[in-house]
Amino acid sequence: MDLAAARPLIQAAFDRLRAPGRPPVFDEWAILALTPAQGGILAYHGPRAETFRRQVADDSVPLRTVAAGKPLTEGDLEFVEDAADTRYDAFLKIGPRAFLILNHTVRTMAEIRADPGWLSAQGVLFELGERFRQDPFATA
Repeated sequence: MDLAAARPLIQAAFDRLRAPGRPPVFDEWAILALTPAQGGILAYHGPRAETFRRQVADDSVPLRTVAAGKPLTEGDLEFVEDAADTRYDAFLKIGPRAFLILNHTVRTMAEIRADPGWLSAQGVLFELGERFRQDPFATA
């Protein structure tokens, strides 16, 4: 899957995570690639477009710690229970060297999981993961 196909797929899932009358499960997402030819932020959607790039290294520390040394494959999800403030709450491995970052800039995963909407959100995230497991995101 390329970026042109991945963006609307992710946005559609993100929109499904926003139940009317409830706080959003996540309020930002980004595609990060870890390759020399195409590294960095490939796409971003959320409330802090002005500062997201500057904060990537700091905000990703909890997720990098949780994922360190784990053999992850496309479609795998990882969560950080207590990532406060703008620190990233979750990621989905979408390609051999690409990740979808999911975050709520105010709530932690513990708070998100306490919301009744979390149960239906899990199905949306599972479906999204399966799409990338079947058709991984390809970086240049």
